[in-house]
Amino acid sequence: MERMAMSEQERQRAAVLQQVREGKATLREATLVLGVSYRQAKRLWARYRAGGSRAIRHGSVGRPSNRGWPAAARAAILALVRTHYGGTAGKGPGQRLGPTLAAEHLWTDHGQLVPVPTLRRWMLADGLWRRPRRAAFGELVQLDGSFHDWFEGRGPAPCVLSLVDDATGRQLSHFAAQETTWAALTLLRAWVEQYGIPRAVYVDGKTVYVREATSRERLLGRPPRTQFGRVCQRLGIAVILAHSPQAKGRVERNHGTGQDRLIKKLRLRGIATLAAANRYLATDYLADHNRRFAVAPASGVDAHTPVPRGLDLDTVFVLETERRLRHDWVIRHQNQALQVTPTRAARRHVGPGQVVLVRETAAGGLRLVVVDPTTDREQELAWTPLGLEAPRTPRPALPLPPPPPAPPAGYTRAGRPLSAAQVAQRTRWAQQATAEINQRTAWRRLAERPPTSTDP
Repeated sequence: MERMAMSEQERQRAAVLQQVREGKATLREATLVLGVSYRQAKRLWARYRAGGSRAIRHGSVGRPSNRGWPAAARAAILALVRTHYGGTAGKGPGQRLGPTLAAEHLWTDHGQLVPVPTLRRWMLADGLWRRPRRAAFGELVQLDGSFHDWFEGRGPAPCVLSLVDDATGRQLSHFAAQETTWAALTLLRAWVEQYGIPRAVYVDGKTVYVREATSRERLLGRPPRTQFGRVCQRLGIAVILAHSPQAKGRVERNHGTGQDRLIKKLRLRGIATLAAANRYLATDYLADHNRRFAVAPASGVDAHTPVPRGLDLDTVFVLETERRLRHDWVIRHQNQALQVTPTRAARRHVGPGQVVLVRETAAGGLRLVVVDPTTDREQELAWTPLGLEAPRTPRPALPLPPPPPAPPAGYTRAGRPLSAAQVAQRTRWAQQATAEINQRTAWRRLAERPPTSTDP
């Protein structure tokens, strides 16, 4: 696909030349920022004055690549794929070949050598390859956040978290300041309360959803889990990691639809706060969006699992951390001291040195719980706050030995004279540092200079 838009370097050059046009800088000063010679800067300035920002683009933009495949060859290869290697999208008899296997048979059976990425791109564009939807509603939901200027400067630039069902395209969204653990748990709970517990959730590699194992977890053989992963495990939801944005293209395309439709609807209603935006999503937008864009699933079976009777979701959607009970029956949590009441019932379930679970709700409330490892039964402990603990006095730092004296110019620290290559390398470093300092100085002068009405 040919590039049509301006590159990042071209946009930066246009912004600098616009400051020259407005009189905020001279062309000589802009030369340092552009990183070109003065003669090249004059050529760019002449092109910009004649044609504006579009004249800054490279002359090859919009033209087909000289190394691209001819259109006739591409059509012939796609015809071979369609005739010999096409089929149904679903699993089973007659299933079509994927790009990798199709590329292998194009070479072995027809003598056509096509790179797999090229063939995949052609097949996607021609509709010959796309991951089929899941069959049942609730079999897989995709979760992702989209940072955007949703209020167009009328308010903060929030993040919209969306859950999209893979089988139907049904969407549930929520505005939040950031893509945090609580924001993801709030959206997941809303989905569970409205539809039930899905079988799997498809997420990206943010640390909100997945993380690397600690050294202790690797030593004990424990799988690493985030707070989001722990909640999903308790509900029986499988967490599947997407290794690229294209892998979860359904929710990514929904972001594009929202950035075109939702942002305009928010503008028409004058919405500029998170609370008002979430009310609008819940009462109006999502119902209309699902009615327009959701499709019927291939299977009429609902794959959601109802919330088990007796399961309190308030005890599931919490942040849970492990703490050790000290000998004075005090637990330290977030620089606070929590005094556990050593009742007779508490002594039957826990003692000093054992693990106590501290569960924090979305409202900030705390619950201390002990879990019996044999029966998995939970026992809540009574506690009273003791306030903030005094900060621990740091140990005095040991005095560091004085640094060795700098070697004289032209010599190494070992006292040996520099070679010609070392002298040339240090000269290049000095030149690069000087150029960077000059460029930063030029940027600072451009930012501090007041606008003038004179034309350059």
